[in-house]
Amino acid sequence: MNTRDNQLLSCRPTIPGALITVGISDQEHFQNSTLRPIAKLQNDLFVLVFKNYITKHKNVFYNLTIEKRLSYIDNAIHKNIKFRNALKGMFIGQFTTEEYLTYTANSSALNKRMMNITRERLKSNLMQFEISN
Repeated sequence: MNTRDNQLLSCRPTIPGALITVGISDQEHFQNSTLRPIAKLQNDLFVLVFKNYITKHKNVFYNLTIEKRLSYIDNAIHKNIKFRNALKGMFIGQFTTEEYLTYTANSSALNKRMMNITRERLKSNLMQFEISN
């Protein structure tokens, strides 16, 4: 493993709840061993990127009810291809070379997992998306 790969792995947080057991699918293993730690590492960046997204879309988000804000997050990730690609890039840039090879073999399914994780992270950070921040 090269120096870059070692450095990437060393800065990732551990997630005790990310179970890696015998019999789980390769995609679930990749999600728990790679995607979830990267998402936790990148959480603050995801929040900042979404705040910027809100600003670029005329701050409509701030006038919505909580339920509609949650829906807004879903729609931003599901329908805005540029935004979704930027989020994917934040994950992919943190992959080791071996993880990237695994990703390219199953990119479609793993992209869905990345977006689901990101969607849930943004929703769990909903209070950070207030105007005063």
